[in-house]
Amino acid sequence: MAGPSFGDRVEDTHFGFASVPLPEKQGRVDQVFHNVAARYDLMNDLMSGGLHRLWKDRLVAMLHPSKTRPFRHIDVAGGTGDVGLRVAKAGGAETQVTIVDINPDMLEIGRRRAAQKGYRLAFVEANAESLPFPSGEFDAYSIAFGIRNVPRIEAALAEAYRVLSRGGRFLCLEFSQVDLAALDRLYRAYSFRAIPALGRIVTGDADAYRYLVESIRRFPSAETFRQSIETAGFARASFTKLSGGIVAIHSGWKL
Repeated sequence: MAGPSFGDRVEDTHFGFASVPLPEKQGRVDQVFHNVAARYDLMNDLMSGGLHRLWKDRLVAMLHPSKTRPFRHIDVAGGTGDVGLRVAKAGGAETQVTIVDINPDMLEIGRRRAAQKGYRLAFVEANAESLPFPSGEFDAYSIAFGIRNVPRIEAALAEAYRVLSRGGRFLCLEFSQVDLAALDRLYRAYSFRAIPALGRIVTGDADAYRYLVESIRRFPSAETFRQSIETAGFARASFTKLSGGIVAIHSGWKL
């Protein structure tokens, strides 16, 4: 079988501040989360001072799963179940939650947590860019702190739109740009100095958290990402910034 010609060029993308061939990014991201899976939620608590819990509660409050009617929800890149379990708790007996992650280590943690809490959730190993579900399968789609790790964000947004039913809602919780210059300087210093050091102590892997910090800085502005959501076909695309702009919740509807 013939290999690529000299005229072929593999597209590059970013991995933190580094530039890597696009086909390599997913493998590198997988290795990052394999290394930190066991302490991922603990690190979220330590890095955010527990704020990530309030941000995720706000996400689920905006989702408002029905307590009386069937409600089919998909949480992508949510392997440890942190958001999916919140949705299951907020919904009624007919709420069905499917958690998708490309990383089996994260999914295994989520399965154990769900079993311990007595919830029956579906856990599926799959790529956000190619979801193994029929079109119109879900009433709502969420992704928390995962979209920036997807190599082809536009493909993930297209898949989110495809698997939602008419009237379905897309919600994405992701890091954003701090609004105040003074706060941004403090946040930047904390991110690049303290978080990798904390990652080394807690997980034994400073490089994984250095990448995660760099990936936050490389992620588009809230308005630019809002436009990407709109381009994917979602109506009423908007965002709400929280905690001075440290994070934003992005919203769109499939109408």
